[in-house]
Amino acid sequence: MNLNCYYWYFQSAIPERICDEIIRYGKEQEKETALTGDATQKTLTKVELKNIQKKRKSDVVWMNDRWIYKEIQPYIHQANSNAGWNFEWDWTESCQFTEYKKGQFYDWHSDCGTVPYNNPENLNTHGKQRKLSMTVSLTDPDEYEGGDLEFDFRNTDDGSQPRICEEIRKKGSVIIFPSFVWHRVKPVTKGIRHSLVCWNLGYPFR
Repeated sequence: MNLNCYYWYFQSAIPERICDEIIRYGKEQEKETALTGDATQKTLTKVELKNIQKKRKSDVVWMNDRWIYKEIQPYIHQANSNAGWNFEWDWTESCQFTEYKKGQFYDWHSDCGTVPYNNPENLNTHGKQRKLSMTVSLTDPDEYEGGDLEFDFRNTDDGSQPRICEEIRKKGSVIIFPSFVWHRVKPVTKGIRHSLVCWNLGYPFR
């Protein structure tokens, strides 16, 4: 799918006190090793985990608190309209608070699967797919180096090279993009980078 706009951002949109509160809250929770796809902590062997960490290495905490959704969801709706996507969506998955330490990263990937979710016991997600992804930069850029969010518009025809999104390095900045757009987080080379990510679901495109 070719688009006129592949991401939409709001610079320094989330107040610093809210960013700090999310970080504080995230640090109070028990962290998990970040995984990919349908993998779970219980089913992975050591070899499988090692292979995943060649693609993704970070620590995460899952959050589904109403006060967090209240802060971020208006920007998702606004970006969907401003960018002209107008995707139909009606559910936000649990937010993922991510901590990237020195040497940690997430290599090239897209957020949407090849088929919709198949979980009839959960009508909020069953038959739906990820349509809009969102990332909030929670950490002041002076506190870390590296860790850039970079896009690869491989599904365009103009041969665009990967593009670092410098606009969202500022604390509290929000970026929204279609979940099929390829992206990565480059390795952190100094300090710690915190972010908040969420995915917004709807029935398949038609």
